[in-house]
Amino acid sequence: MRLALVHDWITGLRGGERVLDEMLGIYPEADVFTLFYEPGTTTPRIDARPVAASPLNRWRWLRARRQLALPLFPWAIRRLRAPAYDLVVSIHHAVAKAIPMDPGTPHLCYCLTPMRYVWDQAEAYQGRGVRRIAGAPLSAYLRRFDRRSAGADQVTRFVAISRCVAERVERHYGRRASILHPPVDVGRFGAGGSPGGRRPDAPYLLVTSFAGYKRADLAIDAAAALGRPLLVVGDGPGRRRAERRARATGSGGHRIRFLGRVAEADLPALYASCRALLQPQEEDFGIAALEVQAAGRPVIALDRGGATETVRPASARQPGTGVWFSEQRPEALAEAILRFETLEERFDPATLRAHAQRFDVSRFRDGMRWEIDQLLKANPPCG
Repeated sequence: MRLALVHDWITGLRGGERVLDEMLGIYPEADVFTLFYEPGTTTPRIDARPVAASPLNRWRWLRARRQLALPLFPWAIRRLRAPAYDLVVSIHHAVAKAIPMDPGTPHLCYCLTPMRYVWDQAEAYQGRGVRRIAGAPLSAYLRRFDRRSAGADQVTRFVAISRCVAERVERHYGRRASILHPPVDVGRFGAGGSPGGRRPDAPYLLVTSFAGYKRADLAIDAAAALGRPLLVVGDGPGRRRAERRARATGSGGHRIRFLGRVAEADLPALYASCRALLQPQEEDFGIAALEVQAAGRPVIALDRGGATETVRPASARQPGTGVWFSEQRPEALAEAILRFETLEERFDPATLRAHAQRFDVSRFRDGMRWEIDQLLKANPPCG
């Protein structure tokens, strides 16, 4: 079977790239298509395959400033071609599902989310006021493009990463989606021995890309207000602003450390040694939350989006795997941290790991094979 895998961009190792890597584990001979490709930033399995990139990839400086090319994304994906394939699988969060292909080619869209910056999280990306008004024509154009490329003549079957993403697919595209959670390498994070985070002086952890919707500001403000140590992992265009914010919070901000990008090999020990992961944002799914649980540590999460599937809230009667909070305010997160500390002894590492095991990579592989089998039974390749 000739298979094409389409991903919006391959310039780092985030959840979507992990999905792509696992897809290549299932179908190692698949061809890969993308808007931007930065070799050496993801996995050896991805780098081992020939990758067809769009014309935008010719400008290396643009790979790190993709937002500047946003108006050109529809044009760029149309410059790619996926001809004579038995199956196309798009891993979609921007324009991947819009790749041109031969008529009648079965196409499974594994939807990470409909385009965030023009649908559900437009305000977090575009802000308010003049900036939002100025961007309205582009947003309207991208919404029309996104909806048109979701039709049955382009996408045969939608599979969403979570319930909340399936609801967005139905709301924005008018299509039904089955649900298959993304892969989590539970064994890698559960092999680090006993967690060392159950100490009053252990740091809380924030894993972020500093995109607007990630709300790193909430974690910084809450940790500073309580005087709790916080390690911030990740990098992105908003990092300097976040560092300035931490310094401006006064004495509490001195206990906040920014680690930048952390090597994959160092993550299991880092997760196991934290007191808990802070997840102040609404995640489409939230792989980091499950990796931390696989390492035996709990999560303090906003009670929306993927967290409602990945984190079981603790109470006086039920141990759970974390604590939820309901409002995106520093005070609400700080209150949740204090509530967590009163329940801390109830979080059992074995229970946390068992919960994470339900999302292990083997479940994803079996589920994806089943989804593709169902698709091809109903829509056999034209050839």
